[in-house]
Amino acid sequence: QVQLVESGGGLVQPGGSLGLSCAASGFIFSIYTMAWYRQFPGKQRELVATITSSGTTNYADSVKGRFRISRDNAKNTVYLQMSSMKPEDTAVYYCNLDVKSYSSIYSWGQGTQVTVSS
Repeated sequence: QVQLVESGGGLVQPGGSLGLSCAASGFIFSIYTMAWYRQFPGKQRELVATITSSGTTNYADSVKGRFRISRDNAKNTVYLQMSSMKPEDTAVYYCNLDVKSYSSIYSWGQGTQVTVSS
C-alpha cells in the first residue's frame, strides 16, 4: 500500500526558513520523478518543484531561487528546503509523483501546514 507522509510544517516568520520531508513507501521510490505541491485555501493544488530519479530539478517561478528540492533514494524520502519565505507561501504542502510525468499519481497524504506570518 502506497503511503506518502509529509512532515516539518509549522509557523515561520517572513524571511525565515523551513524544511519539509516526505517519507514514501509501497512503491519503487527511486525510479520516479517526485514533486512537491501546495494548496491555498479554496484553490487547487499547484506544482511547486520536481526532482527526477537522477536529481534534475525544476521549480515554479514563484519559488525559484528560494526553495530547493532534494531526495534520498536510500531513505525513500524527498525534501523541500524553503528559504526567504513570504506570507504568500502559506499553504498546505504535499508530495506525490510529478503529475506532468505520469498518467496517474497516488492518493494524497495528509499534507503539512506551512504558515508564514509575523
